[in-house]
Amino acid sequence: MTQLITSDLVRLDAQLGSDKESVIRSLAGLLTDAGRTDDVAQLIRDVLAREETSPTGLKGGIAIPHCRTSAVSAPTLAFARVAPPVDFGAKDGPADIVFLIAAPDGGDAVHLQILTKLARALVKPAFTEGLRSATSADEVVALVDGVLNPAPAPAAEASAAAAAPAEAAPRRSLVAVTACPTGIAHTYMAAEALQAAAERAGVDIHVETQGSAGSTPLAASTIASASAVILAADVGVRDKARFAGLPVVASGVKRAVDDADGMIADALRYADDPAAPRVAGTADAAAGHGSDEANESWGARTRRILMTGVSYMIPFVAAGGLLIALSFLLGGYDITNVFKDVVAKNSPTNLPDVHELGLKHVPFDSGLLAYVASILFIIGKTAFAFFVPALAGYIAFAIADRPGIAPGFIMGGLATDVMQFGTPQTGFIGAIVGGVLAGLVAHWIAGRKVPSWARGLMPVLVIPLLTTLVVGTIMLTLLGTPISHLMTSLQHGLKDMSGANAVLLGIILGLMMAFDMGGPLNKVAYAFAATGIGAASLASDAPELKIMAAVMLAGMVPPLALALATVVRPGLFSLAERENGKAAWLLGASFITEGAIPFAAADPLRVIPSVMLGSAVTGGLSELFGVSLRAPHGGIFVLFAVDGVLGFAVALAAGTAVAALAVVLLKSLSRSPEPATV
Repeated sequence: MTQLITSDLVRLDAQLGSDKESVIRSLAGLLTDAGRTDDVAQLIRDVLAREETSPTGLKGGIAIPHCRTSAVSAPTLAFARVAPPVDFGAKDGPADIVFLIAAPDGGDAVHLQILTKLARALVKPAFTEGLRSATSADEVVALVDGVLNPAPAPAAEASAAAAAPAEAAPRRSLVAVTACPTGIAHTYMAAEALQAAAERAGVDIHVETQGSAGSTPLAASTIASASAVILAADVGVRDKARFAGLPVVASGVKRAVDDADGMIADALRYADDPAAPRVAGTADAAAGHGSDEANESWGARTRRILMTGVSYMIPFVAAGGLLIALSFLLGGYDITNVFKDVVAKNSPTNLPDVHELGLKHVPFDSGLLAYVASILFIIGKTAFAFFVPALAGYIAFAIADRPGIAPGFIMGGLATDVMQFGTPQTGFIGAIVGGVLAGLVAHWIAGRKVPSWARGLMPVLVIPLLTTLVVGTIMLTLLGTPISHLMTSLQHGLKDMSGANAVLLGIILGLMMAFDMGGPLNKVAYAFAATGIGAASLASDAPELKIMAAVMLAGMVPPLALALATVVRPGLFSLAERENGKAAWLLGASFITEGAIPFAAADPLRVIPSVMLGSAVTGGLSELFGVSLRAPHGGIFVLFAVDGVLGFAVALAAGTAVAALAVVLLKSLSRSPEPATV
């Protein structure tokens, strides 16, 4: 295996620039001089892209800019002790020790394990002090090699450890998971810092590192014996339900590196606090605070709550809407009139059976396709009816855990008047308001102290009952009518929109769909459109169907545009981005806007404005051409549900071309020049 670091990859007390980009360029130049890369520009782009994700400055004057890149074929380290220190984004000041870590794309587990050893060593004072006092490059290389290939412990020390007294009192035990976006450095540094802090605190800790080198899941017995869990992660923790019911300290991975002692102290304190935040999944957790995001900001919490509701809502919309669209394909749009006529003849207390809702009116002998279309329509209409209650139910769930689900669903049912009792129909706005209120009330009730005998009744009886009673009364008597008037005004406003106003609406919706590509604005625009097509009998020129078309087309543009850009100018993109571009064709064609996220994360300042421009063009053209759509999902695979297929194609092609051109131009104009070597 190629040696990870050599003396020609070391610079001591060097002035490599006044900012971190200059330092990164200089260290990348060392790799070129040492023959470790033949594409230094790509290496620099990949390192800076990782730096934009989150700063790599660490506590104690250390920085570890790093990346996985196609520009190297073997893992490589470059080291600099810089003077004066340079700011890499650490809270306690600039860094004077800088490691550039370059790992090859697709590097095997051995390579990654070597890099994790270095990451762990960087949180040990003895190692960093040795780097600061080194007088030669060879001394630095020896220090690093000593960390990567430690000598075995002397036999005498091993024997002494084995003979240690066994009668010491058992120590408390904690478990932890660490994970960062790249899974190379911070994941393992956080683990090492937590282990060192636990040792100082006199407790045991077992850490699962979910990194690029793979992970060994914690044993169930280890989790069962733990007093609390620490989740230090910038990405989703895999199999988080394993820790259900445990007190939890949750944060980004950098806090574990910078303040491991504080996290250990918080975990021990939470372990003794019955009201501490817990991982969701048990009755005890629900009866507590119901949130495992103890340090979450209000903005992040609001986003998480709304996104939870929308993410659970979308399967109802997609399944129901696509089934309805398929019924149109097989049985024609007139099938909706059959449904309306039958329902109108039945009262809420005498609902029609399945044969009344179409099968009786479209007998089998009238044609197999018509018969199947009726079945699809009934199932789809039923599924579609649940998406507003699901939105409210899972918003409440995100706030109050399981006790909030039932009250939230009921508020969603009130918002759509599912039983046709004449209650004010407040739509998705009422669902959001009702879901939030249900969650807040359930959360508040869960925080009340009750006798131990009543704790088991709280999440399954007391909380849902009281929450439903309180919030349902508020929605029916106080908030229902004004929200219903707001929805009515909104619907009338949409119907009055035509010409330039409709085009402006399409542009705004396009901007929203592309701005965060699956985030809150994107989901608000989508929910707005999907709610509008709930009445399947709408005429093809209804503004709600045109809005759905504009939203879907605009959401298809970002991944398609970036896929096109990787084909037109592949040299502007990394190997990983080019691979993502291949997948983005299908994702975009399927209306999965999130296919553009890897590109936006790597280069947000150039990618996001470009795709917003393209989506705005598409949304505006869709409204201008009067394209309408009866299916809430599916992309090009639901063309049968489109009125105005030519306009659909032209609007999509135009926006895709504009966005791809903008990305290529911005990347070309600001492409990094080749760095000077040092």
